[in-house]
Amino acid sequence: MALFGHSCLVPLRKKPKVAQYSHSLSKHEIKFNEVVLFIMERKMGTSRRAFLMDLGRRKGFRIEDELRDSVTHIVAENNSCSEVLAWLQAEKLRDISRLHLLDISWFTDCMGAGKPIQIENKHLLALRGDRNPTRPHPSPADLPDESAAKISQYACKRRTTLQNCNSLFTDAFEILAENYEFNANKGPCLAFRRAASVLKSLQFTITSITDVQGLPWIGDEIEDVIESIIEDGESPKVVGVLNDEKYKSFKLFTSVFGVGLKTSEKWFKMGFRTLEYIKEDSALTLTKMQKAGFLYYDDLITPVSKAEAEAISLAVKDTVWAFLPDALVTLTGGFRRDKQTGHDVDLLITCPRPGKEKEVLHKAIDQWKKQDLLAYYNVIESTFDETKLPSKRVDALDHFQKCFAIFKLYKQRPGTNISDEAQQSDKMETRNWKAIRVDLVITPFAQYAYALLGWTGSRQFERDLRRYATHERRMMLDNHILYDKTKRIFLKATSEQEIFAHLGLKYIEPWERNA
Repeated sequence: MALFGHSCLVPLRKKPKVAQYSHSLSKHEIKFNEVVLFIMERKMGTSRRAFLMDLGRRKGFRIEDELRDSVTHIVAENNSCSEVLAWLQAEKLRDISRLHLLDISWFTDCMGAGKPIQIENKHLLALRGDRNPTRPHPSPADLPDESAAKISQYACKRRTTLQNCNSLFTDAFEILAENYEFNANKGPCLAFRRAASVLKSLQFTITSITDVQGLPWIGDEIEDVIESIIEDGESPKVVGVLNDEKYKSFKLFTSVFGVGLKTSEKWFKMGFRTLEYIKEDSALTLTKMQKAGFLYYDDLITPVSKAEAEAISLAVKDTVWAFLPDALVTLTGGFRRDKQTGHDVDLLITCPRPGKEKEVLHKAIDQWKKQDLLAYYNVIESTFDETKLPSKRVDALDHFQKCFAIFKLYKQRPGTNISDEAQQSDKMETRNWKAIRVDLVITPFAQYAYALLGWTGSRQFERDLRRYATHERRMMLDNHILYDKTKRIFLKATSEQEIFAHLGLKYIEPWERNA
């Protein structure tokens, strides 16, 4: 029924000729404002369409003469779903997400009932040659044959918003990918993540296995999972993973700040299955980061809100600007991609004056310590060598100076500031702050555009961007620079747009990179 798309409808190219009934829109009372109809003239004829429009309006329905943003239901006669979709594509509509494509039978049943009725399968437009439609959403089969081929294998050539109409499948894929990662099985892990990325970009909901035919990265194992979910509502493979002892243990262990796969493997082999036993084992040596992870565990597994991220960002800016008034402090990661919650706060710091950015991190940390704003911090100094080429590894880490920290976000009262709250917190019976993970990345201004692109994500988008550079453009890309292997030169950029242009790609906004 509802089709997925963007945000704006445009008028038809040719206005229907309904002069003898055009006055009826204002003549009759509208009883059902939640349903806005548009009746297609195609294969129906002007006179019959005008008659039906007038009939509907007399029954209290709102019926538009032209296709407008307000339309919710399109009614057609003697048209297949494929034909209507092709017509909509020709109209170059940007938003068809709220539209229901219906056969005239639904309209006549509504007229008989005197009100909008529930949409049933029999009311859905059939695909070409199909008299018994059973699926409510269009698919690649409904669209022109070349549509599936137009979906790129590279996430950096697909626009992926946060609106995922295939989360039932992609959530399952993420669980399977994570399990393969826990078991150090890189190939299948990457396959499921790539497949999830493709499905997230689709503008329709998958309801049949034929819907994924021709799509990139959809192999036999992935098709089996999709088919199981379509038929049974769940995948036995996913259910098995969720009940697997190793998966559940690794999922729990890696939720602790400072715990990765190697530590999880070690703890699992030692027989640990709960965090309580790990914390109680005095013989177990924990790193400073892991101790902080356990100490503030409840806070750190609680999602960080956009408001909290902006509050942390403001506190960091206030301190940084005290030392470098012209510094740029940018909130990156998922929040830059329009997410409303995240697991941490990523901030990129630079300064237009060359070399000045090197001075700020340690000065800021000293200030935050005085204000009692840091529960934990670890500084990693820069290891960047400007003579070296970008790494060939897609997932290679960058070499910027960084600080991995846990900030104390105080609950402020009117008339107080963060510093006041910090000084008073020890006197209060309950902790008056929330622990929040913060990653601070210090970058030279000349590399800022590349750092911003890399730290914005998503992870799969960045992977494919680097892979595209290597395989399609004979270039090497990382968070520092872009190198053209053909011309043997480093390509400078002052903005993300310039980087996309260097790669011959259309610019994709941050909120469209949720791959």
